[in-house]
Amino acid sequence: MMTRVSVCMALYNGSEYVEEQLKSILIQLSDADEIIISDDGSTDDSLKIVQGLNDHRIRLIENKNTNNLILNFENALRHACGKYLFLTDQDDIWEPHKINVMMKYLKDYDLVVSDCSVINRNGNIINDSYFKLRGSGKGLLKNLIKNRYVGCCMAFNRFVLDRSLPFPKTIPMHDWWIGMVAEMFGKTFFCGKALVKYRRHDKNTSPFIDHNQYGFLEKIGFRMNLCWALFKLFSGR
Repeated sequence: MMTRVSVCMALYNGSEYVEEQLKSILIQLSDADEIIISDDGSTDDSLKIVQGLNDHRIRLIENKNTNNLILNFENALRHACGKYLFLTDQDDIWEPHKINVMMKYLKDYDLVVSDCSVINRNGNIINDSYFKLRGSGKGLLKNLIKNRYVGCCMAFNRFVLDRSLPFPKTIPMHDWWIGMVAEMFGKTFFCGKALVKYRRHDKNTSPFIDHNQYGFLEKIGFRMNLCWALFKLFSGR
């Protein structure tokens, strides 16, 4: 049976939340679907927790300690066999109907990104709509100015995956790159239903790219690098 869905996770020292997240995903998968977990050298109990679930749908692979979230996600995606790819963080919680809702839209679109609620480390909701928080929506220029493609809310088909890989070395973040590639070459859709509880805490490995830790010139550099990578992809260089 062909794998329909591959859920791709980049794992690094996620022992505090990873079991809850994986259980929220596994209950939605068919027997032929898979979760690809790329581990970047975890030193806590993450691997023991994942292996303890003892589920044949989980494939745990090594990422050779790159200390790079983008490369860790790329490694997971390269090993995925599914027709449709879902990205997931290690510390969120999927709403029970996430896959079914996203799959309905993936019949007509190449990439779908859902809304999400934002929760704190204890699981309490601190914002009920990421879309409202960020002014989310489609559009190449809109998302170049301010990225709205949050990876944990994204799903896409192999057409988008094939166009996105390999990740250029200069891209600022994997989800931003994939979203922009889909904008250029495919059809994208923003689903207004909150299908993920998106956890923000002091140990997140996927910060907002526009966080105040980055200066103005750095933010301009991110966008210049992204534009150059998109130009090379479009021109076939």
